[in-house]
Amino acid sequence: VQLVESGGGLVQAGDSLRLSCVISGLPHDNYAMGWFRQAPGKEREIVAALSWRIVGFKYYADSAKGRFAISKDNAKNTVYLQMSSPKPEDTATYYCAAGPYFSGSLLRVEYGHWGQGTPVTVSS
Repeated sequence: VQLVESGGGLVQAGDSLRLSCVISGLPHDNYAMGWFRQAPGKEREIVAALSWRIVGFKYYADSAKGRFAISKDNAKNTVYLQMSSPKPEDTATYYCAAGPYFSGSLLRVEYGHWGQGTPVTVSS
């Protein structure tokens, strides 16, 4: 399994940014895809997640609700994180991850596959 993120960079507060994660090698559709982030000196935290198989089943951290949107394109094997109105506190390295998922909370997924991360810096 390989996950490759892209789309990070420097953005001004209030602008939009879209992160992409291309996935290859998943053996079936029973997976959840998550976006995580880790800021310097802080623990990694989940930002958003979705079920690859169950359409519309998503999770958002409180910090992301109303500002970020996770989506996927099955044909392109790609998951996106649309960041609208980012704030300086959103500055972090963002990681895409995948883990087996069949039902239940997306917070209980064991994400065993990770991308290399893409840095996002939001300037004020």
